[in-house]
Amino acid sequence: MTTRILPAVGDPDAARSVTTLIGQLPDAEPALPVTDSTQLVDTLARLAAASLDELPEVVLVHERIGPVPALELVREVALRFPAVGVVLITADASPVLFSAAMDSGARGLVTLPLGYEELASRVQAAAQWSVGVRRHLGAGADQVTGPGGTVVTVSGAKGGVGATVTAVHLALAARASGRTVALVDLDLQSGDIASYLDVQFRRSAADLAAIADISPRVLQDAVYVHETGLSLLLAPAEGERGEEVTDRAARQIVSALRGRHEVVVVDCGSQLTSANAAAIEMADTAVLVTTPDVVAVRAAKRTVRMWERLQVRKAEETVTLVNRHHRSTEIQPPLVQKITGTRVAGTAVPAHFKELQAVVDAGRLHELDAKSTVKQALWALAGELGLVQAPAAAPAAGEPGKQLARAGDRGSLGLRRRAGGR
Repeated sequence: MTTRILPAVGDPDAARSVTTLIGQLPDAEPALPVTDSTQLVDTLARLAAASLDELPEVVLVHERIGPVPALELVREVALRFPAVGVVLITADASPVLFSAAMDSGARGLVTLPLGYEELASRVQAAAQWSVGVRRHLGAGADQVTGPGGTVVTVSGAKGGVGATVTAVHLALAARASGRTVALVDLDLQSGDIASYLDVQFRRSAADLAAIADISPRVLQDAVYVHETGLSLLLAPAEGERGEEVTDRAARQIVSALRGRHEVVVVDCGSQLTSANAAAIEMADTAVLVTTPDVVAVRAAKRTVRMWERLQVRKAEETVTLVNRHHRSTEIQPPLVQKITGTRVAGTAVPAHFKELQAVVDAGRLHELDAKSTVKQALWALAGELGLVQAPAAAPAAGEPGKQLARAGDRGSLGLRRRAGGR
């Protein structure tokens, strides 16, 4: 049996050493090394989208891979691509690291300097495990290759541009089309989803921060099921508790939610923290909301450049939404696209805040009238982003249970790198 091996090694000298040794293994088919965590996850996602059979049997993760730490990367690969056997390459042979690697989902550990016998043994064991998992799954083209939920983050170029309203209605549109949806508030110090949806709930994302392995029962206890059917994970009522949610905690939270929901919408607010940076990197689609004025568009450009510098996400893989758009405005979507270097959404949200005023003041954003042009635009955006299950026309007023969104066929975007600490 041929064993396909994908090495993830950042250091060029280490990559040559690993590749040379892999090439000596019997029946091994080594792929070209990937040099960072982003490239690894993107490569696996692309192969998984084609077929489970396209995935390599074994992935070798070197301890000096970056920017995501090796153990976190092992955990993410194991969660998203469970039919791939992950082997960690490290100089630390301590029982503590071995236990941590196994807890993260590694199928083996090879110590540096690399030895032929040890590497061959670990690769063979991981490959056999991978083949067994694929046989159990049926290895069909239609088989789910990971936890599978679509993750969309919504960030504001600056405060007050409408990111939370956008996130809430993207989630509502997906839910109305029949999908299971989680709405997460990672605007950890000043999140307003609870206020917009008239929710009082004592659990929050901070309660999951210290939990190493988020089980379905633990997740269920932290999530509030709203009357609309949305599963809400709220920001802590005490803003200072937001610091408890680290980038690692955010990754585990998002991974746990995407494993139990078809769509996960994350409100990231307008301030970049290590937690929401991790979510933006993990997202299939990252939406950046701006208004068509000089200050907001400049802020959008700064945000995009910061994401690139911190290796969170590339500009061309970010979708910018123009909110409060008017035909007479000097700054139009094509100019926003040119300035930011992002892809501007085909849908622009009109400047009709009066439609929102009553439901916002009442904390009943989910009761916005179906005739609202703002709602129609946001639900059309959900279709454009592929969040709704099937095309449907907006219902007449008084028929809130019907599907209101139009489904689009645009694909989602890949994972990007994680930012470091604050």
